[in-house]
Amino acid sequence: MEQTIAVLASAILGTILLLIFAGVARSAQSSASAEDVANATGRWRRTTFWSLVLLFVPIIGYSLTRTPYASGSASPVVVVEATGHQWAWTLAHDTVPAGQPVEIRVTTADVNHGFGLYDANNRLVTQTQAMPGFTNVIRHVFTTPGTYRVLCLEYCGLGHHTMFSQIVVTAAK
Repeated sequence: MEQTIAVLASAILGTILLLIFAGVARSAQSSASAEDVANATGRWRRTTFWSLVLLFVPIIGYSLTRTPYASGSASPVVVVEATGHQWAWTLAHDTVPAGQPVEIRVTTADVNHGFGLYDANNRLVTQTQAMPGFTNVIRHVFTTPGTYRVLCLEYCGLGHHTMFSQIVVTAAK
């Protein structure tokens, strides 16, 4: 639904921009003094600026309410330590409850790896880069119980295709 709204909004804004360009091209053919053109464009710029401010400030405000980061959640955080090796993932916890915040700390013991977490429909849920000497943190709330596959997203050598693990999400209690 949200993707349909975004496509529709983009089509409408694209059409408006096309009409503006057509209007500018049409007005370029008229012969007016430089002062008249400066006054008209100044009014047009002010009107456009304030229209965009009035349009985008509420949209940005709404989009901030849709961020995936919890604000001070009271639920305890489940920590999963994920370490990449050539050619396997080591997970400190491979079972987490649904509905609770999970913090996945991703690093690697050897070369760069890409940590990708896939749901049962093979859709990428979340991802990050695994780098030696650095820990990236993913914060996620699993809403659906099931088995989520962990795959490497960056070619890391001959055994790259065998580099997988899983996280089992159990029903909320």
